[in-house]
Amino acid sequence: MAPAERCILHLDLDAFFAAVEQRDKPSLRGRPVVVGGIGGRGVVSTASYEARVYGVRSAMPTAEARRRAPAGTAYLSTRFEAYRTSSRIVMDILRSRSPLVEQVSVDEAYVDLMAGQDPPGWAEGRLEEWCAELVAEITEATGGLTASVGVATSKMMAKLASEMDKPAGVTILRPGTELEVLHPLSVRAVAGVGPATAARLRTFGVETVGELARVSETDLVAIFGTAHGAGLHRLAMAEDDRPVVVEREAKSVSVEETFETDITDRGVLEAELMQMATQLAGRLEKAALFARTITVKARHPDFSTITRSSSLPFATGDQAIILREGRRLLAGVDVADGLRLLGLGVSGLTAHAQEELGLEVGSSADVLVELPDVSGGSSAITPGEADERDDEAGDGEAGDGEATHGEGARSGLMTRTRSGWRTGQDVMHERHGSGWVWGSGRGRVTIRFEGPLTGPGPVRTFAEDDPELAPTDPPDWRTVTSDGGPDDAGSPSGAC
Repeated sequence: MAPAERCILHLDLDAFFAAVEQRDKPSLRGRPVVVGGIGGRGVVSTASYEARVYGVRSAMPTAEARRRAPAGTAYLSTRFEAYRTSSRIVMDILRSRSPLVEQVSVDEAYVDLMAGQDPPGWAEGRLEEWCAELVAEITEATGGLTASVGVATSKMMAKLASEMDKPAGVTILRPGTELEVLHPLSVRAVAGVGPATAARLRTFGVETVGELARVSETDLVAIFGTAHGAGLHRLAMAEDDRPVVVEREAKSVSVEETFETDITDRGVLEAELMQMATQLAGRLEKAALFARTITVKARHPDFSTITRSSSLPFATGDQAIILREGRRLLAGVDVADGLRLLGLGVSGLTAHAQEELGLEVGSSADVLVELPDVSGGSSAITPGEADERDDEAGDGEAGDGEATHGEGARSGLMTRTRSGWRTGQDVMHERHGSGWVWGSGRGRVTIRFEGPLTGPGPVRTFAEDDPELAPTDPPDWRTVTSDGGPDDAGSPSGAC
C-alpha cells in the first residue's frame, strides 16, 4: 500500500491512571497525584500533569518523586479494575470506528482508519473534524478523561504525532511531511533506539535522526547487525510499513541486556537485574497484568545460553518479588567466566493479582502509619503521606493534625502493615456510604467519603476491623449519585 493510502491513528490516554483517580476522587482534582508503588522501594507508574510540573515522571523511584513533589501531593496505589473498565470503553469506541485496532497497552492503541466503513481519508478539514469528534466522544463516555491523538502514514510517525501536543491534542502529519518532522528529532524518537543504542550512535557523532539517515545502511549493519542495522536505516527514512494488527494476548514479557564486556561481578549483575525488574513491573502495570513465572536468561562468552525459571504460587506485578526471584535464580548460574548477556522475563500472565502469605502483593508500599482524626471535608494530611514521628513523641494524637515535615519526620518512608487496606482503595461503609482509603496503620483506617459525582467529601477514621467497613468495586461515574456519597459533610469525623 502506498504511503498516501495509509492513514494510521495512534491514541494515548493522558496521564491515564492519575486521571482516573482524579475523576473518581474529587478532592484530588487540580492537585499533584502520583500513582504506583508508594513505598520506599516503589516506582511511579503515572504522575498527573500537576505533578509533572515538578519533574515527577513514570518509572521514577517514588522516593525521588517525594523529594521533588510539594507538600499536598497525593500518593496512591493502583486500582487496576477501575483502569480496565475505562480502557474497555475507549477500545470499544475505537473498534466501532474501525475493525483494525491494535491495543498496545491499557491506555494506548493504533487504529487503521482506512479499514473503517466511512474512512475520513486525508481530505482537508474532514480528518480534523473526525478526530475531534472521536476525542469528544471518549471524554464524554469516560467521565472526563482526555486523549491525545496522532495521525500519519505509519505507526512510528503516528505515535510521534500523538506526543507533540499533550494533553488532549490532535496532531496530523500529512503525507510528504514525514522527514521534515522526523529528522530534527533525537535518535531516541526512532522506534527501537533505546539508551544503549543512542549512546553507541553518539560515539559516532550521531545524535539526531537526520544524522542517522546520513549513515549508510552498510555501516549500520556493520555496527548493529543485519536486522537491527537495516531496520534503523529504514526508520530513519520514515519507512515503516508495519500493519495495524489485532494483537493476540501476550504470553510473556522480558528484558535483556548485552554487555560491552563480559561481566563476572555478581554485584554488577544484580544491579542490572534490579533495573530489569523495575522495567518489567512497569510494563506489567501498564498492561494491567500479573505474572506467575520468573525466568533468568544468561549467555556465556562462548555463546552457550542457559535459562532458569521459577513459578510462584501466586501472580504478582511487584518489582521486589520479581527481583527477589531473579536474584535467587541468578545465584544458581556460574558467572566465573563472565556473562555477555543477562535477561529477566515473566510469563504465566493473568489479569488478576493473588496473595503471598496473607499479604496482598504490593501491600508494603500501599499503606500509611498513624493518621489523626480529622473533621469536615479537608485535612492537612494528604493521601499516601505518612506522619511518622520519633518514638519519643509517643503514640498519642498528632496535635493539630499537621503533617510533620521537619527534623525527625520520615514522611517519604512507608512501613509494612498487615491491615490489608491500601491507600486509594474503594470501600463501602454501611452507615456513611462509599469512599476510598485515605490512609491506614496502627489499627486504624481513615476514609474519605466521596465519589465521581459528589463534591469533595469528609474524612472519617475507624478501627481497621470495623465490621461496617468493607472493600467494594470501583465507583461507576455513569450511575453514582450523591445519594450514595457522604452524609453530614460538615459533621465531625467518626472516631475509632
